[in-house]
Amino acid sequence: MDAAARIPAGIAAATDYEPHARERMDPAAWAYLCGGAGDEITLRANREAWDALRLLPRVLRPLAGGSADVELLGRRWASPLLVAPMAHQRLAHPDGEAATALAAAAQGAGMVLSAQASQRLEDVAALVRDEPGRGPLWFQLYLQRERAHTLELVRRAEAAGFEALVLTVDAPTSGARDRERRANFSLPPGIRAVNLRPQPPLPDGADFFEQVVAQAPTWDDVAWLRSAATLPLLLKGVLHPADAREALAQGAAGLIVSNHGGRTLDTAVSTARALPRIADTLGGALPLLVDGGMRRGTDVLKALALGAQAVLLGRPVLHALATAGALGVAHVLRLVRDELEIAMALCGCRTLADIGPELIDGDS
Repeated sequence: MDAAARIPAGIAAATDYEPHARERMDPAAWAYLCGGAGDEITLRANREAWDALRLLPRVLRPLAGGSADVELLGRRWASPLLVAPMAHQRLAHPDGEAATALAAAAQGAGMVLSAQASQRLEDVAALVRDEPGRGPLWFQLYLQRERAHTLELVRRAEAAGFEALVLTVDAPTSGARDRERRANFSLPPGIRAVNLRPQPPLPDGADFFEQVVAQAPTWDDVAWLRSAATLPLLLKGVLHPADAREALAQGAAGLIVSNHGGRTLDTAVSTARALPRIADTLGGALPLLVDGGMRRGTDVLKALALGAQAVLLGRPVLHALATAGALGVAHVLRLVRDELEIAMALCGCRTLADIGPELIDGDS
C-alpha cells in the first residue's frame, strides 16, 4: 500500500475529493471511470434527485444509545454503507481494489468486488476476510457467454470467502458512452480484468441483435444461477416494479436499485425516483439497496427513508482512491458515515429503524 499517501488540506466532504482526483488521473481514464452514457442526463439526474428531496425532521426525541448499525442477510455491521462494484480500479491508483477493500474493512463498510477488477478476487478477499469488524464481502458478476465460465467464477468466489453474489442485470450491452469514446479510451498495458477469461473479439460489422446481444441474459439464466450457487444472489440494476416482482418470484435474496451510475441507458429514471416505487411494490418482502449519485450522509438517510436498507457508494470512492489511496477511501467512507449519524440525530432518529418515509417532505 502507498505509505506516502496524504489527504490534501481542505477536504471536508466527499465532493472535495473530485477536483484532486481529476488532477491526478489520466484524462482518458477519467472519462472512462467518471463519465456516463449519451448526454449524461441520467448521470446528472441521479445527483439532482437526491438534492431535490427535502427532509422533515422530528425534534426532542431520545437519542441515547443510538447507532447506525445495520443487519442484512444475516450480518450486522457498523453502517449501511457498501462500496459499489467498479471495474479496473488500478486506473485510479496502483493499489487498486486491494486498497479499497482494506479501507472498507477498516471502516466497517461493505465491499462489492467487480468481476472486472484489476486484481485477483482471491487476493483481495484474503486481505480482508479475517478482519474483525469488517462489513460484508460480496462479489459482483456478469453472466459470461459460457455457463461453465460463469460457474467457474462463482466457485472461485465461494472458495475465496465471499458471502453473496451480486448479478448485474441492466447491461446486456455497454451504453453509448460518448465522453469515453471522445477520449479514445483503451486499457493501458498491465491493466485488465484479470478474473475473466479473454473473449474472442466480435467480427467487424457484427449484427447487433444476432451476434452482439444474442446471448443476453434472461430470467432463465437467473434461475439457473440461483440453483447452481451456494451463496445468496442479489440482482443489481432493477428500476421497474414489474422486474422487482419477478425477482421476488425467482427467489432473489435482495435487489439493488441502480441505473449503472448513468453509464448504460441515458434518460433512464433516477434511482431516487425508482426506489420508492419498488419499495411500495415489494412491501418489505426483499432487502432493498440503492446506488447512484449519493455524496452526503443526508443522501443516505433519504435513501433509507424511501425504503432502502443500505446504499452503495461509487464515484466518491474512486475519487478518494485516486487522490490518497486506501487512506482516502477510508476517509471518504468515514465522512459519509459521520454525516449520516449527524443527520439521524438532527432528524430525531436513534437507530436506522426510526428512519421512515415521514421524514421526506411530500411536496419535495
